[in-house]
Amino acid sequence: YRKGAADMKINLTLNGKRIEEEIRADLLLIDFVREHGCFSVKRGCETSGCGLCTVFLDEKPVLSCSVLAARADGHAVTTLEGLQKEEFGAFIADQGAEQCGFCNPGMIMNVIALFRENPDPTDEEMKEYLAGNLCRCSGYEGQLRGMKAFLEYKKQGGAV
Repeated sequence: YRKGAADMKINLTLNGKRIEEEIRADLLLIDFVREHGCFSVKRGCETSGCGLCTVFLDEKPVLSCSVLAARADGHAVTTLEGLQKEEFGAFIADQGAEQCGFCNPGMIMNVIALFRENPDPTDEEMKEYLAGNLCRCSGYEGQLRGMKAFLEYKKQGGAV
């Protein structure tokens, strides 16, 4: 990285850690978080169509491939690395829905967002959330079964 005329300073919180850094004005958020070790954020379609690059910006899911890092200035960014206490991923694995694992981080981020917004979604609402996540291996049925199993676990008193 070389300083240039289009540089700017940003301040943000990434997974609970405060970061102040000079960046290029055209740096995408996906590149910023990956440069800071957040490799769960994947580059897929680069057209905002696959969901692989999903992160939370102030607790709301965004596609980091279509957001400039400068937009995160003064905000909190959370990746799957910052959500290690979430238990949902094991339910996907139990259903055999993590075949290659490439799409899982983005999908898990979106499912966590769904459960935070709607703690008791219908099947149709779950399918709507899965619609923005590209998975070439599984056909989505395993993910849907994992979501249902997780909801049942929560209803039975499981910790979230």
